[in-house]
Amino acid sequence: MNKTELTKAIAAQAGLTQVDAKKALDATIAAITKALKDGDKVALIGFGTFAVSERPARQGINPQTKAVIKIAAKKQAKFKAGAELEAAIQ
Repeated sequence: MNKTELTKAIAAQAGLTQVDAKKALDATIAAITKALKDGDKVALIGFGTFAVSERPARQGINPQTKAVIKIAAKKQAKFKAGAELEAAIQ
């Protein structure tokens, strides 16, 4: 399912126009993104939790040249599904 299909599904289930559903989806994504950028955790009870984890810098190996390379530290978004979501997809 892509963003357009998700917008159509939201509009159908919530009785909204597709324009309003797209605005709601965009606002939700923007709010989650801002919270993660600010270092917060976003917990949607029954759905799951979005959080940021930090990966430390480390050494890697270039598979073509076998040269040792430095991999920079970075922040990574993570999602952990909630119990109700896990049960729904079983």
